[in-house]
Amino acid sequence: MGAGSLIALAIAAVAFSSIALLVAKLVTKATKNKQKGEAYECGVPSKGPNWIQFNVGYYLFALVFLIFDVELVFLFPWAVVVKSVGWIALVEIVVFFFILFLGLLYAHKKGALKWK
Repeated sequence: MGAGSLIALAIAAVAFSSIALLVAKLVTKATKNKQKGEAYECGVPSKGPNWIQFNVGYYLFALVFLIFDVELVFLFPWAVVVKSVGWIALVEIVVFFFILFLGLLYAHKKGALKWK
């Protein structure tokens, strides 16, 4: 896969996204009203400014969730080839889980898992 393939892929990505945006613009009718610009949160009218400061704990909790969610993405291909690879795959997944467990312990120590 050379530079030409990468350039073709980039051109195709820009073309497909541009076509999708153009079709969406042509198909939908554009209406502007005050309610469209407001923040929508579960049907409850918003109070106060839209830009408020959130607790960083929510961000850390989301990052921990993302780490363990991505872990599952790596676990499925491993489960498919575990019989053909043998003991090496078992050792690798144990090391992988150990590293994730250390990350979980670190997050717990730092208080990222406390819901305030």
